Amino acid sequence: MTLTPQKVCGPPDGRCDRSATLRCRSLTADPPPFDLQSHSSLSDGALSPREVVAAATAAGVQLFALTDHDTVDGVQDAAQAAAELGLRLVPAAEVSAVDRTEQDLHILGYLVEHHDPILRERLQRYRADREQRADAMAQALRELGYELDESVLSRRVAQDKPIGRPHLADAVVNHPANAQRLAAEGLAERPAFLVAYLIPGRPAFAPRTRPIVAEAIETIHDAGGVAIWAHPFWDVEAPAQVLETIDRFVDWGLNGVECFYPTHDRQQTELLVMRCAELGLLTTGSSDFHGPEHRQFSRFRAFSTYGHEPVLGPIAP
Repeated sequence: MTLTPQKVCGPPDGRCDRSATLRCRSLTADPPPFDLQSHSSLSDGALSPREVVAAATAAGVQLFALTDHDTVDGVQDAAQAAAELGLRLVPAAEVSAVDRTEQDLHILGYLVEHHDPILRERLQRYRADREQRADAMAQALRELGYELDESVLSRRVAQDKPIGRPHLADAVVNHPANAQRLAAEGLAERPAFLVAYLIPGRPAFAPRTRPIVAEAIETIHDAGGVAIWAHPFWDVEAPAQVLETIDRFVDWGLNGVECFYPTHDRQQTELLVMRCAELGLLTTGSSDFHGPEHRQFSRFRAFSTYGHEPVLGPIAP
């Protein structure tokens, strides 16, 4: 399949706040015609799988992956929509994993057999661990004296969607009984409350226990897929630590790194590309689309390769 670069327009409203600046920086005149990470309403995205495919097609994407967190439940609908629209879809998922002190490192699994019952059972176990963590954090918030808007949480459960820290923060800031206290503490908005209570070291935070990264990579390989570390500099700040982490993950079978990403600057991208070349790893990229209204990841093809040639290997033979 030949991937033909196409142009996309700049920010739709002409403004450049911090998140828009990241998008502006990442866009190039001829962005790549592939986009290998996106999310639907089956995890933390805003659109249905079919709507995500339609948005990708409208943006000129030719090679696409729906990578919902710890689930492949949307892949079949996305594949059908992609076939109808002439878009090539790579069956995929994004596995949230634990590594040492890092609670949320993400391993992308491409070309997985999404009907595989063993894969589905393992992903279900990972989601169950996440649900137990959400329950523990909800209880901790109650013990700290906060009321939770149960409608926020029950709506997620009714839709068979995961409850994450953003939803717990919403459940607190949306409850009128908390309004006076939150205003006094300057925590009336979700981001401020989440940082104050729901990140490592804060009073209501609870850690995940599984899967560890080695287990996530094994799960992907067992389902016939290739394992890619997603957006390294989003989760790990220090360049030396990123390189050390790549080396450790390669020992566990990592196949590549998502080098090209909206928040990766040129220096970070080139560091990743260089290490991947040294180790013979794949180099992929994405805009991490979450929906058209997302404050940061709202557009397909909003990333740059900074002149480097991606190495997609079996993902785009």
